[in-house]
Amino acid sequence: MTGHKTSLPFGDGPGDGPGDGPGDATTARATISADAIVTSWNEGARRLLGHLPSEVVGQRAAALLAEEVSPADVRAVAALPRWSGTLTLRHRDGRPVRVRLLAHRGEPAADGPGDWLLVSPLPEPEAEEAGEVGETGAVEEEAEDAALLALASQQAPCPVAVYDRMLRLRRINDQMAEVIGLPENEIRGLRLSEIGGVLESEELERHMVEVLRTGERRDVETFRRIGAESRAHAWSARLAPLKAPDGEVRGICLAAHDITEQYLARQRLLLLSESSVRIGTTLDVTRTAQELADVGVQGLADFVSVDLLARLGQNEGVEGVEAFAEPPPGPLTSPVVLRRVARQSVLPGAPEAVIKLGEVGTYPEFSPQATSLAVGRPSIHRVTDPVFRLWTAKSPALADMLRTYGLHSMMSVPIRARGITLGVATFSRHTRPDPFTHDDVLLAEEITTRAAVCLDNARRFTRERDTALALQRSLLPQTLPRPTALDVAFRYQPAGPYAGVGGDWFDVIPLSGARVALVVGDVVGHGIQASATMGRLRTAVRTLADVDLPPDELLTHLDDLVIHLSAEGAVSAPSGDLAPSEDMSPAGDVGATCLYAVYDPVARRCTLARAGHPPPVLVAPDGTVSPVQVPAGPPLGVGGLPFEAVEFEMPKDTVLALYTDGLIGGRGRDLDEGLTALTGALAGLSPSLGAGPSPEAGPSLGAGPSPEAGPSLEAGPSPEAGPSLEAGCDSVLRTLLPEQGAPDDVALLLARTRGLDASRVATWDVPDDPALVAQARRDVTDQLMAWGLEEAVFTTELVVSELVTNAMRHATAPIQLRLIYDHTLICEVSDGSNTAPHLRRARVFDEGGRGLLLVAQLSLRWGSRHSATGKTIWAEQALPSPGS
Repeated sequence: MTGHKTSLPFGDGPGDGPGDGPGDATTARATISADAIVTSWNEGARRLLGHLPSEVVGQRAAALLAEEVSPADVRAVAALPRWSGTLTLRHRDGRPVRVRLLAHRGEPAADGPGDWLLVSPLPEPEAEEAGEVGETGAVEEEAEDAALLALASQQAPCPVAVYDRMLRLRRINDQMAEVIGLPENEIRGLRLSEIGGVLESEELERHMVEVLRTGERRDVETFRRIGAESRAHAWSARLAPLKAPDGEVRGICLAAHDITEQYLARQRLLLLSESSVRIGTTLDVTRTAQELADVGVQGLADFVSVDLLARLGQNEGVEGVEAFAEPPPGPLTSPVVLRRVARQSVLPGAPEAVIKLGEVGTYPEFSPQATSLAVGRPSIHRVTDPVFRLWTAKSPALADMLRTYGLHSMMSVPIRARGITLGVATFSRHTRPDPFTHDDVLLAEEITTRAAVCLDNARRFTRERDTALALQRSLLPQTLPRPTALDVAFRYQPAGPYAGVGGDWFDVIPLSGARVALVVGDVVGHGIQASATMGRLRTAVRTLADVDLPPDELLTHLDDLVIHLSAEGAVSAPSGDLAPSEDMSPAGDVGATCLYAVYDPVARRCTLARAGHPPPVLVAPDGTVSPVQVPAGPPLGVGGLPFEAVEFEMPKDTVLALYTDGLIGGRGRDLDEGLTALTGALAGLSPSLGAGPSPEAGPSLGAGPSPEAGPSLEAGPSPEAGPSLEAGCDSVLRTLLPEQGAPDDVALLLARTRGLDASRVATWDVPDDPALVAQARRDVTDQLMAWGLEEAVFTTELVVSELVTNAMRHATAPIQLRLIYDHTLICEVSDGSNTAPHLRRARVFDEGGRGLLLVAQLSLRWGSRHSATGKTIWAEQALPSPGS
């Protein structure tokens, strides 16, 4: 191997000359300690002053001075890190020598300040030996300096160009000619914009004009392809003014530095920083995947697709649940079935996509996607790789896409988070000519890793939310009963997708005596725990309602239940068993509000109580809308405070609105403002806006039979007065809720009263005389005949006889008998005693104890309820069909 050989004036290496390197031949060098003792002396110093190292080392440096130096000057120099100047030193032969010195202070030592290093240049040995140190030598030295300067400017490692005041090119060095792709003689005299021919050149020329005008240098950065370059580079151009001795700017020197690597590194950091902001803005899987594709196209690829495992989009067999299945841990085996969830391209509409959004694609084992998923690492492939020939042979659509758009490089990155594989992100290039590099792989892997965590968070959130919604839907009423006394409509709207499932609930509960209970409640908090607590409270309310407790007493029992639930949640043991504690507080993590109302269609009155819940709103038949004034009561779970019930009249066609605070609250609106907005939205439910008044519940019954009465009310929808309640629910939600979804769950229950015609109710006061039981039976028979219910006479007589007889034997006066003809036939006997009856099985030889058993066998259901004056025992019978 041959190469260029240069003769070195100081030898070819250490030991070849008088010194150890170029410094010994051309530089005088010595070191002096902090206390002014010479510690080293090289060959150049001997040539300069003639002293041998043995004569100087260890001696005081002051002995070498040929002039006086004041102590103040010495102290001033000692405080500096570096000093330069001229001193007069004494040669060995006694003559003074004027020496130019540069002194450096060394690093401080452990035992004191560092030594001083003194250096001084020497003439070349050949010139010194020939005596050429006079005027002729200086001229030749200047000529050599000029030659070196010319070589340096022409062969400088960075591109350099010189422009005159007219911005015309005068000179360029070899590097600039190589970058431009043209020799100097072909572009000399042209302006920069004429040489470049692009807008970026004009912008750079404007900066050159500013340099000419201000005389100050400028640094400009640009990213572009110049001349014969095959790809774009990032350049840092320094524009320096060339000034004459009088300060006039005569031209400009442009020195360019290739900063492509630094520029690309900055772009990668910027893209990585932006990805942390743009990816994961929501907990939606599809949107998060789309954000990954958007970021990838911005500065890394021309086309990006995001495919997730197909099983992630399948539900787990639970009705109504769209939760994502748990993906398998570790790498996947081929072939891989993936679902396209996001894509983005530099071309409008992403025409490069072979698989459409939402479709499932199967990737063979040799495909880049399957390969990266199998090994768990990113992979880069060129279209010239053998795997592409195999792939295109199996997929004509892929082959057509490659030919059409010229895709040349593909990078597949597995989407993995927390040890599980979610899918793969594929980055492709076709408009950018450069293939993917190792740095691109690192960037794509970092972005995808961040996106994978966001996708996994969204997947987990979606699964948990869907599970909570399914639980919530299963605990809420699927359908509501159609009581004769009321027309009912409801709406339930879960909170926005990221607020979590709440614990709002509602219910309509048929009670004895054709009465109806309306319930709305709200459990504090969100999530599965809130939904489970809601289900427990709703079940408890229905159980307590079956006992026919007044609203205030029902809330008291419900409050006790919430206190017990709080205590259960606050007390835990390692074994999982409950261990009571003395410091168990009645108020815990469980809290709720509730409103319970009971409407009696016979009396047309409503009794309600609330526990920390927003008040109901009443829409009167004349159109007046106002909240019901009822004491708020403490929230459930506080304990120790009573609940108060209020009773008020509710005429026919009155609308009662029950709701949760999510309807009237929200961002930027307090509850009072929301309540005002709700009253305004409910004003449209006034009966005066409808076609006309509604009929009573069922036909008005007189002495003649009406075979269609009763059963017809149960078969179809109830007639309404005024605007539809269903339309009213929709109108209220549109008015009060934002389009993007409510921040909290919303439950709305609208009930319009219908009342019960007086002709369908018969009441008798029964004296406390067993002889008058027969008269009671005759009165009941006459009334049933008047109602056309001949088929029910026999059964009703037995029920009335048993209930009235029991009241006379086991209770006190007054005794009252009442028949209610609703969708069932209700028989009620009231007395002045608070003793509740109990059903028991009579023994063979017992003379009594079979009355209530007989009533239970002849009725659909029976029960008792207490009042302030006593109790009422009731029994419901099914009505005979019209054709029987």
